[in-house]
Amino acid sequence: MADLKQISEFLINGNRDQVKALVQKALDEGVSAKSLVYDALVPGMNVVGARFKANEFYVPEVLIAARAMQAGMNLLEPLIAEQGIKPVATVAIGTVEGDLHDIGKNLVAMMLKGSGFKVVDLGVDVKAEQFVQEAKSGADILALSALLTTTMPSMKKTVQALEAANIRKTVKVMIGGAPVTDSYAKEIGADGYAPDAASAVDTARELAGAA
Repeated sequence: MADLKQISEFLINGNRDQVKALVQKALDEGVSAKSLVYDALVPGMNVVGARFKANEFYVPEVLIAARAMQAGMNLLEPLIAEQGIKPVATVAIGTVEGDLHDIGKNLVAMMLKGSGFKVVDLGVDVKAEQFVQEAKSGADILALSALLTTTMPSMKKTVQALEAANIRKTVKVMIGGAPVTDSYAKEIGADGYAPDAASAVDTARELAGAA
């Protein structure tokens, strides 16, 4: 019989092959995709996030765990779509215009996926207009990343573009990245700020009303 706790443990330890094998075995035994996501993968990523916050895990361990989670999600995502399982919310994430850094953004995207969010990864050097388009296409949350002080104004530009398009009230905006602060988030009118990937999941949950 499938041991969902064992899947969580292998995920926490970053054992990608074992996660993939056990998820497939569980599916073969009739365990639902929803149960595997919310009773195995999400609890595992929650532990990873907690350990990251407590400085027990660092970026390499989190990346390895997130890749193990993705190995399981690759098997489950088609089934989730088939079965009409609703994600917590849809997050469109990207590094803002002028900035080509993506490690932090990728980490946040993987943590969000592992926590039950649908993630649309827009990549790097994302113009304000692209974020606006995602908001119009149904994204619940826009997650903006910047690693350079010089590209932080692109975050403000994106918020202003949402206001100009009259859709600011229909989408939440969260920001993060090395030079970004909570006070800057308030200054530009963003709805949330996260100092790290684990906190980003908490912030996204709050903004989605799922905290």
